[in-house]
Amino acid sequence: MNWSVSITQFQGYLQLEKSLSSNSVEAYLRDVRKLVQYFEVTRQKVGPLAVEPHHLQDFLEWINGLGMTPHSQARTISGIRAFYKFLIMEEVLNADPTETIEGPKLQRKLPDVLSYDEITTLFDAIDVSTPEGTRNKAMLETLYSSGLRVTELIELKITNLYEDLGFLRITGKGNKERLVPIGRDALKYIRVYLDGVRRHQTIKKGHEDFVFVNRRGTSLSRVMVFNIIKDLAAKIGLQKNISPHTFRHSFATHLIEGGADLRAVQEMLGHESITTTEIYTHLDRDYLKQVIQEFHPRS
Repeated sequence: MNWSVSITQFQGYLQLEKSLSSNSVEAYLRDVRKLVQYFEVTRQKVGPLAVEPHHLQDFLEWINGLGMTPHSQARTISGIRAFYKFLIMEEVLNADPTETIEGPKLQRKLPDVLSYDEITTLFDAIDVSTPEGTRNKAMLETLYSSGLRVTELIELKITNLYEDLGFLRITGKGNKERLVPIGRDALKYIRVYLDGVRRHQTIKKGHEDFVFVNRRGTSLSRVMVFNIIKDLAAKIGLQKNISPHTFRHSFATHLIEGGADLRAVQEMLGHESITTTEIYTHLDRDYLKQVIQEFHPRS
């Protein structure tokens, strides 16, 4: 088996069995092709089944010498690991050459989080006397109430609103569905927007089921949501650099600080691994440390 054949098969697996987006598939393939490029540049005739740990160690030194950041190096190693796990699963390889390879140590960056008062101030700054303001209020309330990703928000469907139950059906990464609770306030503002604004708009064909639409009657873009939030932050003089994801971080952090079960938060966020959710426990510890430093007489 050569590199071309194995990469094509890996691509089919990612698309058909893992149901990854085209961007995610391309990212994985790019990681593997980087390894192929290394063998070409160093003039080594090593096929995918002949790669050994020492090859990969040399490869890591090579990409480090190219000036690749530790985060990019870790991403590349992760993609190559997935490639070799696929080959083992297909039973064309017995031993995983990536098993003993260690990537660069990464310092976990804690995301920016808004306090409840900051969120309230942001929401109060929205001019709900305008159609766009009514929509924006409903959108941001939904972001904070349910911890959605921005893509999940703009792709939210009316048919996936279960108002009587207080749940949303969300299609997340890898086309995985999950049910997410939504608060009464967020549902109230969604209903005000649907009845008072959206019902009176002309909706373009193919966009009839989207909850949030623009003035032209089509679904919103990610950039538009980012800009709405940036403009609001500027309006109230907020110094933090915030984005739609900030509301997701704030949602999770406030739940953890309030004593919510970590696995419940994992389920609501749609994290595949609980390790990803655990970053919010670090945020909580950081907050506790700050409290001690500020208020303990001997700190």
